[in-house]
Amino acid sequence: MKNSPNTRLPHRAAVVHSVVLLMPLFVAGCMAGPNFKQPSAPPVDHYAASSLTKMMNAGGSDAQHFVADMQVPAQWWTLFHSPALNRLIAQALASNPGMQGARAAMRQAQENVAAQKGSSYPSVDAGINTTRQRNPSTLSSPLESNANYYTLTTAQVSVSYMPDIFGGNRRAVESLQAQADAQRFQLEATYLTLTSNVVLAAIQEAGLRAQIAATHGIVDDQTRILATVRREFALGQLAESDVAAQVALLAQAQATLPPLEKQLAQQRDALAALLGRYSSDDIAVQFNLADLQLPHDLPLSIPSQMVQQRPDVRAAEAQWQSANAQVGVAIANRFPKLTLSAGAGSSPTRINDIFKDATNFWNLGAGVAQPIFEGGSLMHQERAAKAANDQAEAQYRSTVIAAFQNVADTLYAIRSDSDALAVAQTSADAASKSLAIAQRQLALGDIAEAVLLNSQQTSQQAQIALANAQVSRYADTVALFQALGGGWWNRQDIAAALPATSAAVPAAGPPK
Repeated sequence: MKNSPNTRLPHRAAVVHSVVLLMPLFVAGCMAGPNFKQPSAPPVDHYAASSLTKMMNAGGSDAQHFVADMQVPAQWWTLFHSPALNRLIAQALASNPGMQGARAAMRQAQENVAAQKGSSYPSVDAGINTTRQRNPSTLSSPLESNANYYTLTTAQVSVSYMPDIFGGNRRAVESLQAQADAQRFQLEATYLTLTSNVVLAAIQEAGLRAQIAATHGIVDDQTRILATVRREFALGQLAESDVAAQVALLAQAQATLPPLEKQLAQQRDALAALLGRYSSDDIAVQFNLADLQLPHDLPLSIPSQMVQQRPDVRAAEAQWQSANAQVGVAIANRFPKLTLSAGAGSSPTRINDIFKDATNFWNLGAGVAQPIFEGGSLMHQERAAKAANDQAEAQYRSTVIAAFQNVADTLYAIRSDSDALAVAQTSADAASKSLAIAQRQLALGDIAEAVLLNSQQTSQQAQIALANAQVSRYADTVALFQALGGGWWNRQDIAAALPATSAAVPAAGPPK
């Protein structure tokens, strides 16, 4: 007796329902391989000698002070109080190709995670195929009608499922998720590097402009001195050798201008590149040291927080977790694999009969495959995964050590800059005072004009040294913000942007 049309749906539904009902039995299987444990904070409580911070904090009202409980601002560059600099950084973040590429890489990593998660579900495929066939007359026709010529249309739905019994796929997802986390922190590192480079470019430009202005002043002074020397030579008061010596001094001063102007032009080109522009594009804003203010209060994170703040350390930790998960993948590959399959469809000789019960077919299948001999490849793949995990751990520890060295070097540099800036300021003040005295003496007729011009030149040279000291102080202040992680965890968009595997971000600190 033929089945009624009402029995077709239960037959087909049973194929899919059987697979779906079996899924929970396998999803809860164990996971092969070691579980990753977040590394503990380094057992140190300071970066360098304690005298570093004491000497810095012992300065006067103009000294920079370390504040242990101060958070690194998300937009730390605003502490330099330059609206023009703030606008350029906004442009760089929006248009820099490196930032755009890092964002794309993060999206790619996230999509790879989503793609791997799809392997945890059954795959369902549908297809329809039509063929015109002739059956040899020497053979019996496969059709009930015994026709040798016929058109066969086959419509079929196939379902296959490989239960993740030993967690190989879940370990693969974990590995890819960790890589996505690493890419997320690489994006933060790119963000920090870009903003730091823009600030440094502005500082370098300001310093070069100060040096060029002072050098022009020296050239002007040397030119006036030469005119004075020539007048005195004409009067017989000086020898020709004195004139030649002054010409040489003027030429030496003039020779220092082209390299400075070249550096300034190259610095402007570098700034244009950071903004995602071509060198031919004009950047309207210009920077001078007077446009920048040195931040007086500097944050100094405790070491246990610093490793959570540094994007490079967090990225290295995520790479270690990815390698650790790959050990589980390699171990799971050595265990049996169960495959469930099902299919249902219809294969009529006339398309009008595709929904008739007589043309229906279905199948259920299950298979188990256990690797027996693979030439030792699976064993060596597991060993290779464990070696890669050891390598990732070593790279993480190396990154942490380098991070501590980076902060310590920056603290030493800031202390050295503080001393150098104090000396340069004292020298500039003394030269300025000497120039004022020379100007009064010239007005009284006590000294010659050449003496005054020499005092002016000394003052200009002191100003160049002061500008260089200021640039170093500004640059190393930027380096400290960069070494401490740049405050990315305090950005308003960070809660939505953080990887799913990262811990929640407190309002006043980085992920723990």
